[in-house]
Amino acid sequence: MDLSVNGQTHRLPEADVPPDMPLLWVLRDVLNLTGTKFGCGVAACGACTVHVDGLAVRSCVTPIGAVQGKPVRTIEALGTAAQPHALQKAWVDHQVPQCGYCQSGMLMAAADLLAKNRTPTDADIDAAITNICRCGTYPRIREAIKSAAKQLRSGGVAT
Repeated sequence: MDLSVNGQTHRLPEADVPPDMPLLWVLRDVLNLTGTKFGCGVAACGACTVHVDGLAVRSCVTPIGAVQGKPVRTIEALGTAAQPHALQKAWVDHQVPQCGYCQSGMLMAAADLLAKNRTPTDADIDAAITNICRCGTYPRIREAIKSAAKQLRSGGVAT
């Protein structure tokens, strides 16, 4: 099976990667892309959120067989240290992370939201970001998303 992740195609031996293996395990254990985190394993917390075919999905419950032929994007491709995504810059500006464990999933969910809606309201953010942060940084997450949205509306770069 071939899998496109962050613009690179990976050939996955079917003997090692059965079609029912969760995408999360392929990303972390096979491809060594450890930015995506395991949280609950039942799609409740969102720590494992990645993009498949441009949409946010919970990779812990997404079988690899369901994503064949679809591009996968992880936190490793959201931005770089030299050229961060507007959300990553806003995350730092608003000091969002505390423990940081859930942040990659939060950022991927927020990127999905801003790809669809560059003027999100609090209600839009609350509806789209269903990820769980045990540190309770939700007010800062909301402000960072609004800040990033403002930057993107004014011509900031989204990757």
